[in-house]
Amino acid sequence: MAPKATWEPHEKHGELTTQSDLPDSVYAFPKQRKEPLTDAEHVRNAVARFNQVEDVSDDDRALAFENIQKAARHYDVELSETSWHQLV
Repeated sequence: MAPKATWEPHEKHGELTTQSDLPDSVYAFPKQRKEPLTDAEHVRNAVARFNQVEDVSDDDRALAFENIQKAARHYDVELSETSWHQLV
C-alpha cells in the first residue's frame, strides 16, 4: 500500500531567502527536506533528480513519489511514470 502524500501547496510568494523558509510539507522528501515542490518547474526537476537523492529508504522514495504525484496534479504537470521504481 502506498503511503499517503504529505505535500501541500505553499502559499508564500516572493523570494525565499533560505531553504528553512519552506515548511517540510512542500518537499518530496519531507524528513530530509530534499526536492522542494513549489511550482511546475520544481516538480519536473524532482522527477529528473529522483534517482540522485542519496541516503533515503525505499519507504522515503515511495512517499516522495506520492508527494510528486500530488504536486504534479496541482501544477498540471503530466507524469508518465506510475511508480517510483520507474525513476531509479
